[in-house]
Amino acid sequence: MTFLVSRNVRTLAATLVTLSLVTLDCTLNASASSAAPTHWAQNVEPSFGASLTSRMSTFFHDISLHSLAQAEKVFFPESAYISMKTGRIPSPAKDYVNRLIGFFGLDLAAYHTSLFTHGSSIFLGVNVNPADAAWIQPGWCENSIGYWHIPGVRLVYRQGKVVRSVAVASLISWQGVWYVVHLGPNPRPRYVGTVDAPALGRGIPGPAGGC
Repeated sequence: MTFLVSRNVRTLAATLVTLSLVTLDCTLNASASSAAPTHWAQNVEPSFGASLTSRMSTFFHDISLHSLAQAEKVFFPESAYISMKTGRIPSPAKDYVNRLIGFFGLDLAAYHTSLFTHGSSIFLGVNVNPADAAWIQPGWCENSIGYWHIPGVRLVYRQGKVVRSVAVASLISWQGVWYVVHLGPNPRPRYVGTVDAPALGRGIPGPAGGC
């Protein structure tokens, strides 16, 4: 009897140890899986569907607030820009702040004036031609990392009873997401805020080209 009890105790103990090790292994694997970063293939073209419309709807609201801090959430990230431009242009960080954000702030004010100082405007959607999108290969346009580029995405809105639209000059991709990189036209003759291609109706997206 003593032998049987002892053997049963040892068997139970071994089983508990095994179960504990299995549980620990599963926990560690789950933690490692949740902690591991997800890497979107940079060459995968982002969607032109609901996700883009949602981002542009948020951006339209940011324009209405004339909030640079809010609008920067849909603007191309500084860290990504520095990664793309390091070794290709002098002082990418300064170029980002002085040129990209500088123009973006000026354009944001111009769009706010055009869209919201003459009455309320209601966002209706985007007008985009996916065929205008192009993959910009590494090494092109002074970039060390490739990305997708789509020009002339139009923000369609209603002002009073009139449907109008304006263009967002240039969106580029990073990790599967579209970001504004030029709001007004690029290049431009003068260092002033400029609304790109305002039009009655939905307008015509594009044209294709640029980077």
